[in-house]
Formats: sequence, C-alpha cells, structure tokens
Amino acid sequence: MTPTLRLTRRALWGTAAGVLVAAPAKADAAPSLTIGLAAPIPTVDPHFYNATPSKILSLHIFDRLIDQTQENRLAPALALSWKPVSEEVWEFKLRPGVRFSNGNTFSGEDVRFTVERARSVPNSPGGFGGVVRQIARVEVVDPETLRIHTRGASPNLPNDLSNLAIISHRAGADATTEDYNSGKAAIGTGPYKLLSFTHGQGIELERNDDWWGPKPDWRRVVLKFLPNAGGRSAALLSGSVDVIDVPSPNDLPRLRQDSRFSVFSHQGMRTIYLSLEQSSAEPSPFVTDAAGQPLPANPLRDQRVRRALSVAISRDALAERVMQQTASPTGQWLPPDAWSYNPAVAVPAFDPDLARRLLAEAGFPQGFRLTLHVPNDLRPTDAITAQAIAQMWTRVGVPTTVEAIPNASHAARAARHEFAVNLLGWGSNSGEAGYALVNVLSTPDKETGAGAYNRGGYSNPRLDALTTKAMATLDDEAREKTLQQAIEVAMTDVAIIPLYQLSNFWVTRKGLSYEASGHERTNAMAVKSSR
Repeated sequence: MTPTLRLTRRALWGTAAGVLVAAPAKADAAPSLTIGLAAPIPTVDPHFYNATPSKILSLHIFDRLIDQTQENRLAPALALSWKPVSEEVWEFKLRPGVRFSNGNTFSGEDVRFTVERARSVPNSPGGFGGVVRQIARVEVVDPETLRIHTRGASPNLPNDLSNLAIISHRAGADATTEDYNSGKAAIGTGPYKLLSFTHGQGIELERNDDWWGPKPDWRRVVLKFLPNAGGRSAALLSGSVDVIDVPSPNDLPRLRQDSRFSVFSHQGMRTIYLSLEQSSAEPSPFVTDAAGQPLPANPLRDQRVRRALSVAISRDALAERVMQQTASPTGQWLPPDAWSYNPAVAVPAFDPDLARRLLAEAGFPQGFRLTLHVPNDLRPTDAITAQAIAQMWTRVGVPTTVEAIPNASHAARAARHEFAVNLLGWGSNSGEAGYALVNVLSTPDKETGAGAYNRGGYSNPRLDALTTKAMATLDDEAREKTLQQAIEVAMTDVAIIPLYQLSNFWVTRKGLSYEASGHERTNAMAVKSSR
C-alpha cells in the first residue's frame, strides 16, 4: 500500500506525530516555550505561500482534514475517515463538535469555502492551486458527511488535502492577506490562537483550550525569527530561546558535546536544487557571453548546456565540505526510502572535462557568464553552496556571480521569472514523486494550478503526460512505475539540477526533547518536557 492510500485510524496524538499530551501540573510548571526559527514567516494567511515557513505557523492555528504524522503517514484530523466511493468521488466523515477559536461551529461549508479560496490568492508568489487542481466541486451531504468530486481519478487527494489548512468561511469571507496578518481573519480550529504577528520579528500564540484534541503542554508560545545561524546558537546558549531549528553544521559538534543541550535529527524530505530559466527563447539579463554582452538566444534551453552545468558540480564535495555530512548527494528529488524513488537514476558523476565538451558541442567553447540567485535567510548553508557551485562552474568556463537576497524579494522575483538560475529547496511532503511533478516540473498553468512552483518555466509534454497519467492511476503498483518513469524523463532532460537532500536537525535545552521527523515543520506540539 502506498503512502497515498494508507489510512490509519490512530488519532494524531496517539502516534509520534508531535502533539504532546501532558498532565496539567506539568503544563502549569512550564507554561511558556520560545522557539528560534531560521526562516521568517512571511504571513499569517495559510494559503498565500505554499512554503515551509508559512506552514510552521499554519500548523499551530489551523487544522487540516487529514494530518501527516511524524512518520509521514496519514491520520484523522477534521476528517475522521475518508474513502473513495467511486473513481471520481471521495467521501469524508467529519469530526463532530469542532469549533473555531471564535466559537463558530466547523462545517462542510468551511471546507468548500477553503477549496475555492485556495485556487487563487491575490499576489501569491506560489500558493495552493496545485493542491486543489483536481477538485471539481465539494458537496456537503449532511453535517458530518462531505463528498469531494474530482476531475478524473485522484488517488493523491488525501495527500494533497493533508497540506491544505481549513479556514472559516464566516471569518474569511472577503478577507485579505492583511486581515489574516492583523488577526482579524486568523480564526482556526487548531491548538493555538494568534496573539500577535510582527513581520520579520516574531509571533506570539496562546493555547486554544477549546481545541478538539488534547492540550499541548505550552500555554504560551513565541516563535522568534533568528535568520543568522550563529545568532540562533547564541540565543540557545544564553537561554533566550528553548529550541532552535536548522543549526549551523559548524555548531552541531559542540552542541552535541554540551550536556546542557540535546540534538535531534531525522532524514529529511527536502532537496536543494537549481532551477534554470527556460520559459523564453530570449536569454535572461543574467546570462551573457564571455565578454558580458547579450547573447542571441537562451543557452539554458539546450539540454547539453544543462547537463554540462550539472556534471560540473561535485555533489560529494558539497555534502561533505559545505554541508559537513548533514546532507546526502542526490540525482533526484526523493530520498532512497521514499515510495516511488527511482533507483535507476543515479547521482550524476562529477566530470568537468565532459562539461567542457558539452558546452563546446552546444556552441559555447568559450563558455558564457551567469548570475546565480539565492535566498540569504532560509538556510545558513544556501549562500555557501551557491558560492561553491559558482567556483565549479567558473572552472569549466562559465564564470558565475552569486547574488544572495532576502527570501521575500527572491520568492516574488523568481515567480516572475526574473532570474537565470535559482538555488531553491523543495520538500516532498506527500512522501512520493507526484507532489514535485505537479508543482515544480509541470508546464505552468494558472487555470489548473499545475507548475505553481516551476521557477524555470520548464515544459515537457511527455513529462506532463506521464504526470497526468500517474495522478489518475488508482492501482498502486502501476502508479509507482509511472512516477519512476517520470523521474527518469525529468532527470535525463535535466529539468532541474538536484544537488543534495537535507537531514533535519533541532536542538533543545536540557529537559526538553523534540520529536524529529522528515518534515521541517518546527512546532510547539513536537516539544516534550522530560522532567
């Protein structure tokens, strides 16, 4: 059985999913928790940006129909059960008696409203259109029964919905992203309520004691934005935070040896990769000839050039030296133990001589110049990785400059295809290949939501056809084979350049533990007191 259709009746708090059940006395003894986050949360709006920082906050305030456990399994949340009742209809039994934090009763109308809003949020740099792309309509059968009608067979629908935060149709009617940021529309059914949101600084949350699930330990939670890795470690050392995520690889050895702290880790689902701009035959201003003059055509549209750039990179060196063995080299976007991973797609061998030959065959014996853009406030190693790649490309005749900018600016400009090459990360939260195929590698289509995160404008009709086929195949074995074939097609064509897969790390002060998982969803519900 695949991760897509594996249904578990174990409630989320009965697994290692990270929701902490604590005795009241313990909760009262430790009512407050402060977490230092690597990446700033851009907005409270749960549908504005389908990225990990936004999801971190969303998980505290809003629930989903279906949850993902720490072991990447599906578990009941606002839906107690779900099943396909025909090839194009899924039926969901809703949890009775659930209320939003303002006292309003949760109903199927909230799910219907959520799906429609998620299709298109104004000014979103990359929303949830891909998550709801297959939904034709939502039918509210009765107060506890919902039927979701799809456009063709949709075996991945439960996985997709496990990424979609459910909002109130009353509070959310006509609400803007700013209404969520101000708290006016930030009304959820989750374990916490929003107290304050200060853009670029932090968030304060208060426990929702009327939540349908067991109460988390922490009565008050502060999410503090500390984009500098050294600053996060210093905050932990000083005691101003209790937990940090994404510690610097440089700091991990001493933190492991310090008895005042505990380190928790897990193989992650996030792949760091390069996106190459291919949407236009006209070259980006950030690609020029060797003398810095405009090129007549876009070299990144040539598969030989993309392959040359790929084999010019030593992924082993990146993993061992830059990442200090906190990541694994990869040639695709899934870790080896994930369902639909393709074992036939190997890590590209480092071969600078082949890179030079390929560039010459493509008509660039003298190479060309590139600018590589990277966010400078998501992960402490991204900019260092970009500099290392720039040196490797320069050695094969592609002099490369790195421009590191804040993610808020980078995300918006990348969505507009302003850059030639981006260093990005993608987390396959569904645990299978289809999530990236639909969102990152499909030909962009605003109407369906496909390709919402296709930052290179890559388009391959054969790959699109395989993706469509896989996403409509109910038979698990047949779907996995099609997904593996799609991986091979995408990687042979060098649709993107995967670099390495991250391991996830959290560090806590003594007396606390963190239930690490393949997800990067840093959250208060995963923190336990060992005292």
